[in-house]
Amino acid sequence: MDTARLQRSFATVQAHGDRAAQHFYAYLFVAYPELRDMFPISMAAQRDKLLQALGHIVSHVDRLDRAAPYLESLGRDHRKFSVVGSHYGQIGQALLATLEHFLGDAWTPELAHDWVAAYDLVSSTMMRAAEHASRSQPAWWTADVLEHELRGPDLAVFTVRPTMPLPYWPGQSLSLECPLRPRVWRYFSPANTPRADGTIEFHVRAYRGGQLSPALVYQLREGDQIRLGAAVGDRLTLLPGGGRDLLLIAGGTGLAPLRALVEQVEVETGSGVPVRGVELYVGARTDADLYDLDTLRGLQAAHRWLSVVTVSGGRDDVVSAALSAGKLNDLEIYACGPPAMVAAAREDLAAAGVPVDRVHVEEYDGTRYRPSTAGAGYSAATR
Repeated sequence: MDTARLQRSFATVQAHGDRAAQHFYAYLFVAYPELRDMFPISMAAQRDKLLQALGHIVSHVDRLDRAAPYLESLGRDHRKFSVVGSHYGQIGQALLATLEHFLGDAWTPELAHDWVAAYDLVSSTMMRAAEHASRSQPAWWTADVLEHELRGPDLAVFTVRPTMPLPYWPGQSLSLECPLRPRVWRYFSPANTPRADGTIEFHVRAYRGGQLSPALVYQLREGDQIRLGAAVGDRLTLLPGGGRDLLLIAGGTGLAPLRALVEQVEVETGSGVPVRGVELYVGARTDADLYDLDTLRGLQAAHRWLSVVTVSGGRDDVVSAALSAGKLNDLEIYACGPPAMVAAAREDLAAAGVPVDRVHVEEYDGTRYRPSTAGAGYSAATR
């Protein structure tokens, strides 16, 4: 298999942008119309995911072991879309037809052979992971909505209880779908550490033009049901058992996973783990956007090791305030919120000389995890 030839050919097809993804799905749905119902009504986000995933796989095709965690995560995750083994052959056929269409005379028998071999490796890895996951966990969890509260004109906090135990670590995210927007899955981080009663709290802001978040904020009601996918991501998780003091920087609903980390420290301290200090900086555009302030004040009043600082203003204000916390090199630092805020935090912390392994952020764009951080089983609120 000539990996360089594969990568060059994909770069040629990728240069056609959205046209290539449109051709792929058009071919797939004409050849196999029964598959159309597995996808959301709007395909815009789905087309982008296809090219992003293919690009990552092809860039690692010479060392497929590096892409294996990502492929295994994809295989497990696609179970929630009702993907089964026979679908991989149909998808492969559409992929090869798309490559042939855009490569034209460059689509030689040798190149076709390489692509078939590469796709066989990819699909077999995904299918094995899906089959293995099916032995221990469902494709999705059904959850009942117990409470739903508007905390602002565009923000809601709601609590659900899965009908079966759903394991996750604080700082991870769960994909969510509801009948209001069928087949549209988005990732959200629980705002709490796992509870004895199994309930999970989510914080969601409605984004203009979002496919799912407006429905969750304005239409979801107590008594409704949603579906949840398996937990993913490990960049925002906290190793149990104590350790360095923590500096947490939250913006908007990026507070959710960081509040879950605070609760994890609370649980561990209560069980006898050595106390670690936690400073939580919460940024908001205005005071009205500090939607979870009562909960945070309650946690701070109950624990001397926790300090909560609220900052109103632009994205740089909360970062600047947090960086005045003191000896940054002695801390484990977590940042979650709007991408611009997180990027500013990373840049400023690097400029301050904080080791990169002490800074924890999720490479996350709202609808999916980037390949480098796709978790094997272990973020921010999304659109």
